[in-house]
Amino acid sequence: MPSDAIWAWSIIVAATAGVIIRPFRLPEAIWALIGAVALVLLGLLPWQDALTGIEKGVDVYLFLIGMMLIAELARLEGLFDYLAAFAVEHARGSPQRLFLLIYLVGTLVTVLLSNDATAIVLTPAVYAATRAAGAKPLPYLFVCAFIANAASFVLPISNPANLVVFGKHMPHLGTWLRQFALPSLASIGLTYVALRLALHRELKDETIEKSVPHPKLGRGGRLTAYGIGAIGIVLIWASALDLQLGLPTFVCGTATAAAVLLINRQSPMPVLRGVSWSVLPLVGGLFVMVEALVKTGVIAQLSGLLHQAVAQSVPQAAWSVGIATALADNIANNLPVGLVAGSVAASDHLPVPVVSAILIGVDLGPNLSVTGSLATILWLVALRREKIEVGAWLFLKLGLLVTPPALIAALAAAIR
Repeated sequence: MPSDAIWAWSIIVAATAGVIIRPFRLPEAIWALIGAVALVLLGLLPWQDALTGIEKGVDVYLFLIGMMLIAELARLEGLFDYLAAFAVEHARGSPQRLFLLIYLVGTLVTVLLSNDATAIVLTPAVYAATRAAGAKPLPYLFVCAFIANAASFVLPISNPANLVVFGKHMPHLGTWLRQFALPSLASIGLTYVALRLALHRELKDETIEKSVPHPKLGRGGRLTAYGIGAIGIVLIWASALDLQLGLPTFVCGTATAAAVLLINRQSPMPVLRGVSWSVLPLVGGLFVMVEALVKTGVIAQLSGLLHQAVAQSVPQAAWSVGIATALADNIANNLPVGLVAGSVAASDHLPVPVVSAILIGVDLGPNLSVTGSLATILWLVALRREKIEVGAWLFLKLGLLVTPPALIAALAAAIR
């Protein structure tokens, strides 16, 4: 094995570990950028190839900017607080009904705004609503974490990882729905059942208020809701026409934010300050590191192994790669795993069940542990702001109960 390849892989492994563990509490983006810069400065990746890697992520950057703008606008205008209070009121004092309503709201937010929006924006809203209702927040907060991944392949827009895996080869909307409608139903349904059973004791002993202070939804909040609906329609239309989703998302998010700010005569600075801009260099650094994996032959080797497995048995290959990808998410986070998986999937034509299994593994696998996805990490950050700590072992115990049934059911529906 060439020494350059060994050095490149070592840097990538160390940088990925930094993104997940966050030594010295430095932001995740810092470690991704350190890894990318080190690869170039040490001559392990030509700067032209690094730029190529960054350019491959343009559609993802635009998608993330559009989604983060609309999500932050919804937070500032109180839309998610309104929805959470609505759920508490309609629970009518039943913890079980509240659990279901939050699950349904989380599903809707994930499907139409992406799993990161569920983690970033819905989590604090659920915390505020449950505290107002006199409930213990944690069982309901777990809903935000698990549904963010379980519902993230209903539509192409439901998870930035979907854009990473498919890239320029995103299926038509009709094709997507044929591939992922049943697996998504299985994932959402089994995750709910398993999570509900796992938290049965906590909900059984709970008592909550029947009514809570209901925030009034102003003109800006209503306009934001209409904008979110319009974004959903535009993105479904773009997906149906086989267009890349990044630019439509960016245009819709920017236009909605501009319209609300102009009508309210507000400065854009609060919205811009609230956006997690560090996500962009994080994703850019990961694209550069995956480009280094391409240049060192790792992608070609993985592609060769996968094609050998496909030649022997397509269903067996699909099951193997789906489970392997799901497990890899929890070792290296699903963003770099999704980038590698997308490069492997794009390297040559693969059977539909195999590609579907890869995506399901990337999207649903992270529910096993707190390090599995960016959305789960963002969920942890939101909890820490409220002085709530969820340990890795506590999440893993719950993830081991919830994730396997949903993953097996979703893969079975996709490989059928």
